[in-house]
Amino acid sequence: MTNDRARLFTRRGVILAATAGVMAAGRRARALSAPQGPFSSETLSGIERTVSDAAAWLARPELLRSMTLEQKVGQLFVTKPEAVLGYGTCLEVTDEFRSLYQERPIGGVMLKDANFIDPDQVRGLTAGLQQCSEDACGLPMLIAVDEEGGTVVRVSDKPAFGVADPGNMRSVGNRGDAAFAESEARRVGAYLRGLGVNVDFAPDADITDDEDSFVYWRSFGGDAGLVADMVAAMVRGFEKAGALCTPKHFPGIGDAEGDSHIESIYLGKSLDELREHELVPFAAAIEAGCRMVMVSHMTCTDLDSEHPASLSPVVVNDVLRGELGFDGVVITDSLGMAAVNELYSQEEMGVLALEAGCDLLLCPADWRAVFDGIMNAVETGRLSERRIDESVERIVNMKLWL
Repeated sequence: MTNDRARLFTRRGVILAATAGVMAAGRRARALSAPQGPFSSETLSGIERTVSDAAAWLARPELLRSMTLEQKVGQLFVTKPEAVLGYGTCLEVTDEFRSLYQERPIGGVMLKDANFIDPDQVRGLTAGLQQCSEDACGLPMLIAVDEEGGTVVRVSDKPAFGVADPGNMRSVGNRGDAAFAESEARRVGAYLRGLGVNVDFAPDADITDDEDSFVYWRSFGGDAGLVADMVAAMVRGFEKAGALCTPKHFPGIGDAEGDSHIESIYLGKSLDELREHELVPFAAAIEAGCRMVMVSHMTCTDLDSEHPASLSPVVVNDVLRGELGFDGVVITDSLGMAAVNELYSQEEMGVLALEAGCDLLLCPADWRAVFDGIMNAVETGRLSERRIDESVERIVNMKLWL
């Protein structure tokens, strides 16, 4: 074993032991769910959550103290599994994948269309990924997909999985039925969890009536109140399914011109205008208890003309965390998109995202270079290790909820 790898896993056993204690507490809590005495199922569910949350909070300091800096920085990344391998399409966890993953364990992966063949194959893949994470750092892995419905799906468009497509969110919004939206989110969350996928990058909280917008069919509609109701309902549905959801694309790109996949996009609204329109669904999602929010690469020129939202302290720290009071995990939109990838070096963009207040870095073009940039920023004092700890605390707490 090299010195770097030895340093990386110096205290792995302590992490595993601390996590095992949390998991044991969770198992003891789940045992309460069997009917007994006068307790209703809702009361028992509340007890389970209370015990699990308490165990997580008690274990968190020990987990953080036991992690090396490299392990903590690794938790900040969600990449495609192919980015670990460096080639091909990942359909199963091979010995080569395990070896490469052990060198730099990352916090999560994002599965794309090509990763889904049939249920057995996906369950084998996700189980293998979770085992990799447990072996490397004793923590669960975030395994994410884009399963919005309609134009953006990875599972329900394939007959082998036998699940119905939720349809475009435009159609769901047109029904105006929040109970239906909640039930669909619960159904989607359940079939994803059944495949070992624990994160859905949905729902879309953008507001638009512009048929030329690339999020038109993905948006619930053009009325802020309607979109807020639908988004909050979906947050509740995913929560009941035991799946993480990710309202996106903060602060709301429905009125922006262009597509951030291929170009920079801008919005010139003032903060007061955002409060009346774009921010309304995100405030509703936070009130409903969402644990993670995705930030866009749109530049809000009236708030911060220099940085896209994902790299802007004004947008993330001042507005999302400060004004809206969100204390959960903030994930960037894909850092491989042109709206950010063509403006910043790999070594710089991750540091800027952390300085802005983000926690998870989604799919950089070269995640190892971004990793090295963060490590260098800590070593030179630009980023403090305490700043890394803040993000890892939020990520670990969310993972322990899973």
